[in-house]
Amino acid sequence: MLTKSDGVRVVVITGAGRAFCAGADLGVLEANGPALVAAGKDVALAIRTAPQPVLAVVNGPAAGGGANLALACDYRIASDQASIGQVFAQLGLVPDWGGTFFLPRLVGTAKALELVWSARMVSAPEALALGLFERVVPHAELQAEARRLAELWAGQPAGAVRRAKEALYRSDASSLASMLDLEIRQQNELFASPEARERIEGAGASLAKRSR
Repeated sequence: MLTKSDGVRVVVITGAGRAFCAGADLGVLEANGPALVAAGKDVALAIRTAPQPVLAVVNGPAAGGGANLALACDYRIASDQASIGQVFAQLGLVPDWGGTFFLPRLVGTAKALELVWSARMVSAPEALALGLFERVVPHAELQAEARRLAELWAGQPAGAVRRAKEALYRSDASSLASMLDLEIRQQNELFASPEARERIEGAGASLAKRSR
């Protein structure tokens, strides 16, 4: 997989057409729904365990499993024309592809229930206010802004980026003491890395030069 390659610094997921992902093809859902749902487990876990940042560039509607594909990503930048919705109830179904995990953690249980029970599409401004999108930009600027963000992250030390993702996701189910222990371990690993040593030495030299 791409996420196993050291040459891949950021993974970007976006739609090829006017939608980010409109959800399952109804023909596939009718013919082999269980397999499609099972595939969602593999996708969600692959995104969350990827060492790289995974950026969702939501260029249009993200519905059903497509909504939860976006929510599985580490960050969502969206077009002002985008929308997102847990539309499963329209088909007599419940959220899958990780929706029951991601949604309440982002918006709280009560709001998650409202979004699931209403099965409505949420506009980009409301999604931003709820925390479903981290950033909303004009549609014409979406790809350029997403690229700028991806390039910024790609320029950071890979070891620090990977450890930060690991730590912040682990904190959901950890105590303060265990997180402090993890911070100590991670920092000690990074202090020993050539990249961190070079950056620390460079920052020190720059500060000394400015103070002269």
